[in-house]
Amino acid sequence: MTTAAPIVADVILRDGQTLRLRAPTAADSDALVAFLEELSPTSRQMRFHGTLRPGPRLVEGDLDPDWNDRGALIGTLVQGGSEHVVALASYARLRDPAAAEVAFAVADRLQRLGVATRMLEQLALRASAAGIERLVFEILSANTAMLAVVAESGLAVTHRRRGGVIEVTMTIEPTGAYVARRDERDHIAVAASLRHFLEPASLVVIGASARRGTIGGELFRNVIAAGFAGPAYPVNRSGQEVAGVLATQSVRAIDGEVELAVICVPAESVLAAAEDALESGVRALCVISAGFAEMGADGAERQVALLALVRSYGGRMIGPNCLGVASTPARLNATFAAAALPPGSVGFASQSGALGLAAVEQARGRGLGLSSFVSLGNKADVSSNDLLEYWEDDRETNVVALYLESFGNPERFGRIARRVARRKPVLALKGGVSAAGARAAASHTAALASSEAAVDALFHQAGVQRMRTLSELLDAAALLSSQPLPAGPRVAVLTNAGGLGILCADACEAEGLQLPEPSDETRERLAAVVPAEASLHNPIDLLGSATGATFAAALGPVLEDGGFDAVCVLFVRPAIARTEDVAHDVDAALESADGHGKTVVGVFLSAEALTGPAAPERMATFSSPEAAARALGVAARRAAWLRRPEGRVPVLAGVDRVRARGIAQKALTGADDAWLDAHASRQLLEAYGITLVRELLAPDAGGAVAAATELGFPVVVKTAEPGAHKTETGGVAVDLRDASAVREAATRIGGMVLVQAMGEGAELLAGVVRDPVFGPIVALGLGGVLAELVQAVSFRVAPLTDFDAAELIAAGPVGRLAAGFRGRPPLDGDAILDLLHRLSALALDVPEIAELDLNPVLAGPDGYVAVDRRVRVRRMPADARAKTW
Repeated sequence: MTTAAPIVADVILRDGQTLRLRAPTAADSDALVAFLEELSPTSRQMRFHGTLRPGPRLVEGDLDPDWNDRGALIGTLVQGGSEHVVALASYARLRDPAAAEVAFAVADRLQRLGVATRMLEQLALRASAAGIERLVFEILSANTAMLAVVAESGLAVTHRRRGGVIEVTMTIEPTGAYVARRDERDHIAVAASLRHFLEPASLVVIGASARRGTIGGELFRNVIAAGFAGPAYPVNRSGQEVAGVLATQSVRAIDGEVELAVICVPAESVLAAAEDALESGVRALCVISAGFAEMGADGAERQVALLALVRSYGGRMIGPNCLGVASTPARLNATFAAAALPPGSVGFASQSGALGLAAVEQARGRGLGLSSFVSLGNKADVSSNDLLEYWEDDRETNVVALYLESFGNPERFGRIARRVARRKPVLALKGGVSAAGARAAASHTAALASSEAAVDALFHQAGVQRMRTLSELLDAAALLSSQPLPAGPRVAVLTNAGGLGILCADACEAEGLQLPEPSDETRERLAAVVPAEASLHNPIDLLGSATGATFAAALGPVLEDGGFDAVCVLFVRPAIARTEDVAHDVDAALESADGHGKTVVGVFLSAEALTGPAAPERMATFSSPEAAARALGVAARRAAWLRRPEGRVPVLAGVDRVRARGIAQKALTGADDAWLDAHASRQLLEAYGITLVRELLAPDAGGAVAAATELGFPVVVKTAEPGAHKTETGGVAVDLRDASAVREAATRIGGMVLVQAMGEGAELLAGVVRDPVFGPIVALGLGGVLAELVQAVSFRVAPLTDFDAAELIAAGPVGRLAAGFRGRPPLDGDAILDLLHRLSALALDVPEIAELDLNPVLAGPDGYVAVDRRVRVRRMPADARAKTW
């Protein structure tokens, strides 16, 4: 909990309703008093431990909090067109400045929805930013609801009973249990909120014109044509019927509850239309209309106002500037797609509406079915993170496919996707990747990192399979939604064209797949059913004379060969065999071999289209051997990821977060950006237990000689100028073995110098750079002066699990060095592992760190020592996001 909560915080409750929290001002005094008066006598008793009569003096301590000695939040909802306070939470610092007393009150109708828990999360965030470490509760023993809030928080608590009051002390330093509990609460609440969009019992299309060719009118006709099971209402200014359905001029005129509102009116009319729906009780809005943040500053302001309106009523929104939502189980097509979704098990979300509809049409053409489709548009509210939460438990969805252009909260995406990917494949096509920052990177770590590297690292850690093209995304989805995962990377290729088999073999090798030889038994069985001229190596060439019967006969022995994990059937049509017949015979052979458990893909190159009844049911088919190999590669990588341990983020000893943050913040006194000097950077790293070389600061040449004598020769002398590239500027001299050499080097370098003990070991680079989107990225690679030239560096997004850190060490040349290269002793892997975890924790706990470079780190069989360091800190901008999940 290192970053203060935003001034406005939106939270989500157990039933999917949202609640906007903000600090109360003097103008809220009357509303607060009214709120307390409306509480039941029991609720007032639990809040005040007595029967105090509410009045202005009772609430004045909660108004205009300074967020140092006092903090307070109110939750508000609009009812009957006016804002009402429905919850209050506050803290007051005690005489012990590290502790604060807290209290809560929630409207009776909102109790047991998690309001107090959500307000506690936000209060704890603010209190921590003010230096408060513990929250103290005075809870009546009869107040079981508040005791449950404390118990379920996931934070460490202690209890002390005094008569009928239980004093609870809560330590607000977040733990793994706290994050897990909070994520579980988010999951339940977000999934509940999205059911209104993807499983609505009723809907209204606002702006559904009776005229053909209009956006709202055509979308409403799509709803009717898809056979939506519930009532669907058109709303337009004239009240004319649409597609035979009587329209009204407002949602309020509809006789009956409406669960989902789809808004298709001009941008300047959207707020009025949304308010009409929200005031009528609608809590889910899908805004098709454009003219918002995608149009510049005025549109962005309009979008902020729209979201604020939705939040004021406790609602959720998809869009604006989107192309709609569709759901096969609900028979819902509230999009511009030409026809309803092809039914299937793939959940697809797209930030680009046009690309999403193109994907739906391509999926239809290749027989790939979807469970649901969501066009996210500007993502003012509902995001890909939210949809992952919904699809995780959705029984109709077996594969998740995403087209993303940006990340709102990549850290949260990583946590959710890592969890979802353990249950279902997650495929992502990422567009719009930019460089890590607009300015030129100053450290080796920052120069080597990029947002592209961050995306790859994030997806790899979370088990998300990254796709490079839309065709690859659909191909992988087709395979993963219809075939079992391969047990390993070993592929058998059956073909009637040798050249085709060679192309497939090359493509498989490029994907990290293997083509082992068939076993002797398999060869014997194949020899009995194929022509004598056939090649029984892998690829297995059945020759151009092969018929469907030949393929079917050869398939059995290959499926039963334990040396293969997957089979690829390649067929190009000769004059003697029809493609449809071969596909049918192969499909029949697979049916008779049911239970083989292997992944089977097919490529049928022919003018004959294998669609409808002609399409094989028991294999995934592709347009080329390269496409089949790429899809098999995705499946094999997913299977390998599932086999790896989940990993855990270790708890580190010897960490002083308060000291480290203080060092960073002191360096930023009077500045927004600064390089730490030698003393401050050493203190920062030592606060996290990172091993540094022995060194002394010297003001001049004479002091350098004295320092070298104290440390013992040989030594290194380098400039102490903050942030300097020492090698590039000539600011370093190594292996100095006497006083005269030290004096000469210090004189040449000039100014304050560092004198360090000379060390030995393999030169590594370890560091952190804060990506503006993805946050801290941890790097490990070969170090020294050629680090940027060699570029043998791997990246992972913080926080690192023990498995993530072990992968960094094992990757590339560092792994070969660590294992013992050319007779050298192995490096101390545990020590390097510990270094990576400490860098990860430091970067997360001290968000002011923009770049941190340890180059070189001298590693050996008995540990490591960081020889050179450069740390840049930067003032963190206030988090403008109100969304807290």
